[in-house]
Amino acid sequence: MPRTNIIMMQHESTLSLIILQLLLLLSCLTLENYAKSTTIINVWPKPRNLTWSPPYQATLLSPTFTITTTNHHNKHLSAAISRYQSLVKLEHHHPLVPHGVNISKDLPPLQSLTITVVDPHAGLVHSVDESYTLSILSFSATLTAETAWGAMRGLETFSQLAWGNPTQIAVGVHVWDSPHYPHRGIVVDTARNYYPVKDLLRTVEAMSMNKLNVFHWHITDAESFPLILPSEPALAEKGAYASHMVYSPEDVKRVVEFGLDHGVRVIPEIDTPAHTGSWALAYPDIVTCANMFWWPADSDWPDRVASQPGSGHLNPLNPKTYQVLNNVIHDITTLFPEQFYHSGADEVIPGCWKTDPTIQKYLSNGGTLNQVLEKFINNTLPLIVSLNRTAVYWEDVLLDDTVHVPSTMLPKEHVILQTWNNGHSNTKKIVSSGYRAIVSSAEFYYLDCGHGTYVGNNSAYDNQNGDDTGNGGSWCAPFKTWQTIYNYDIAYGLSEEEAKLVLGGEVALWSEQADSTVLDARIWPSSCALAEALWSGNRDEKGRKRYAEATDRLNEWRSRMVSRGIGAEPIQPLWCVKNPGMCNTVHPV
Repeated sequence: MPRTNIIMMQHESTLSLIILQLLLLLSCLTLENYAKSTTIINVWPKPRNLTWSPPYQATLLSPTFTITTTNHHNKHLSAAISRYQSLVKLEHHHPLVPHGVNISKDLPPLQSLTITVVDPHAGLVHSVDESYTLSILSFSATLTAETAWGAMRGLETFSQLAWGNPTQIAVGVHVWDSPHYPHRGIVVDTARNYYPVKDLLRTVEAMSMNKLNVFHWHITDAESFPLILPSEPALAEKGAYASHMVYSPEDVKRVVEFGLDHGVRVIPEIDTPAHTGSWALAYPDIVTCANMFWWPADSDWPDRVASQPGSGHLNPLNPKTYQVLNNVIHDITTLFPEQFYHSGADEVIPGCWKTDPTIQKYLSNGGTLNQVLEKFINNTLPLIVSLNRTAVYWEDVLLDDTVHVPSTMLPKEHVILQTWNNGHSNTKKIVSSGYRAIVSSAEFYYLDCGHGTYVGNNSAYDNQNGDDTGNGGSWCAPFKTWQTIYNYDIAYGLSEEEAKLVLGGEVALWSEQADSTVLDARIWPSSCALAEALWSGNRDEKGRKRYAEATDRLNEWRSRMVSRGIGAEPIQPLWCVKNPGMCNTVHPV
């Protein structure tokens, strides 16, 4: 080989080595910058606009730090101020990845946060203004909000800007913040399994930390009726699992008031006319197919009497049904000041109503199941509206293939529909019909999925080939990861006008296989993903999905939630947190 070629190859080899070293250096610098840019400060959900001016200083929080306000006359804000003043002083949160921010020796300790509320009397209702502006300067901190509820959101952000022992607070921070969607919630089902009040309160508290504002309380179902109602005490006396597994009016008041103190509305759901088997223990004459086996032997799925164990529908053709229901609705609207009343109306199963002789006769005389449901809506919706409530129904009442009512029976000004089937398709159907929508798509927002099924004698589990791992008997498998929830765009495919009818969304924990022992881990941090996606969106300023950047922040936020007493499950090994960027996929984000 000629000498010149050998020299050229040596030069090329040296050049390649230099390029490789430069690439490695650039990679290290990128990872270092990535770590600095993502761990230097953390707020969840990410504010709409947050700036922290260089040189990224922090100062100590004064031992005499106080939160002061103008004369606001709002007892719920007063409770929040007291809570956050104590939290900021005593939390002493230690970030998993140190911020690397030095306490400035030139800045005095921060003495106070001053809150100004423009309209302190605004109630906690749908679409209330939750915006706020927060500034932390070297000499003072100010929080301005239109309402007490916006001030509570700002207090949460302020608390997350403090860390360490002694407590440090970031200085030079300016935040303007407001939610994309006014309705951001969680459904908890307390009928399949009972949850003590303390667990409901802890859930509401964690919701407030995440700026979620709707606790959708699915109180009753076919399995149990745990709510004591003054006008109908027999429903809980006979329909609850046990005398100690009930919610008294005092318990309800406690949950509602706790919600107000934390800026969380409590929406009651009394699911009717289906999912009412538990009512039969007190009133067997108004419930059809009660306590029948849910899927009779040798019958096809369309001929079932329920979609799961626990059969029973209220009988819309029995006048006594409405005597009981009127009492129930009046009591619920007295116990819950919330403007939304959720009346359920999902999963009406033809086989159940067809077991009743009165309904059989009605059908044989030319009546239809749709007309049976129409009678139910006609006898309950006017009462709900007369009590100054907006009725919320599951989408089935309009969209079910078999039993539904025409849109003419559901006035759009008084009715909201909550979607749970077929993802974007059903959301589109609802809003294109002119209805306001709450999105709870099972394919993305059901937290109980992926844990198998609870019905026994299920051959789906007798599989030696391992080719059924996708569902294992769980109808809505797989498990919904936080990334699945975070990346779901609830207004996808909608026109600008249609998107305005989407009020927001709710993740749902149905409790066939959940109780207080697993409550926190089932809900958190998956619901944190919903909180950020509905508060500030899931995209960056360039329109790109920001799930990669969100991972590090969620690790930090989950850690802080755990230190606050919320049993949120981990999303990564701690090694990933300590080595930012090293657990990312090789594919570009």
